[in-house]
Amino acid sequence: MALRFSFPLLFVLLPVCPVLAQDGPPDHPRVEIASSHPLRFGDNVLQVDFAAGDLDLPVKEILAHVQAAASAVSTYYGRLPVPRARLLLVPVPGRNGIMQGTTWPGMNGFQGFTRIRIGQHTTASELAEDWTTTHELVHMAFPTLPDDNHWMEEGLATYVEPIARVATGELDARQVWRDMVYGMRKGEPAEGDLGLDRTHTWGRTYWGGALFCLVADVQIRRETQNRKGLQDALRAIVAQGGTIDHEWPLDQALSIGDRATGTHVLTQMYSEWKDKPVPVDLMKLWGELGVHWTAGGPIEFVASAPLARIRESIAGERAHAQPAATSGTR
Repeated sequence: MALRFSFPLLFVLLPVCPVLAQDGPPDHPRVEIASSHPLRFGDNVLQVDFAAGDLDLPVKEILAHVQAAASAVSTYYGRLPVPRARLLLVPVPGRNGIMQGTTWPGMNGFQGFTRIRIGQHTTASELAEDWTTTHELVHMAFPTLPDDNHWMEEGLATYVEPIARVATGELDARQVWRDMVYGMRKGEPAEGDLGLDRTHTWGRTYWGGALFCLVADVQIRRETQNRKGLQDALRAIVAQGGTIDHEWPLDQALSIGDRATGTHVLTQMYSEWKDKPVPVDLMKLWGELGVHWTAGGPIEFVASAPLARIRESIAGERAHAQPAATSGTR
């Protein structure tokens, strides 16, 4: 899938003197930095560093992809979540694609630090298919939680990433809803489930958390006649300092989100979902949202469905993009 940008991309690439920077947590080795490129989003900055190593793609093409990911996050949250963020791209010899991403809080003066491992032979099409970069940057927009709440950190990033990319025109809404139809069922509780806080399987952590976010988003919009949604709750949490560099209990973040929407959806859902299985009638939900499909066929939207306007508000027509980020190199 080709990337579509709503902002000009003007990069000046200059050689820099090699420096060493940390590649992850304190016990990780330092790596040589080949080039550094600060991207500005209003008053906030994302510093993009390329570790030394060979890459088939031009630096400016990879930098454009990172800028698109950061712009999607900035559009969804109304700002880059933290004042100073850093993203380190580490080439992996002989490999293809975006291989792995990890994000940490508070490292060396940056409130958020993401490391992306990118294969040396990554192609333009593989880069265009990448979702990991956006997913990792979303992690910066929520406080660090206790281990039992890891499902919220991963589920939120799983849910927000494609919706944010729809808003900037990078993804088509039908593709996103199709992925939800096939993905959300992986988050349903299985036999023996003990609730999201006590069931730490891959499906419940990523898709169970995403399912929580979807159901919450729909319910908030139901209760507010579609005037508010999960996005409003998440923006309020960030505005109150709920970002990756702060450790909070989950209840604190959810309470802020509820106040922003004038509901009790998040705290009530958490009290129900945290320690017991709560199945969701997904077939009914898709029908109410007007998401129709046949096996192996394309997604079709039903405009007359009772919650069609809610579906469009969550991921429908393209939203207005943020002003263009500015870039530089030192």
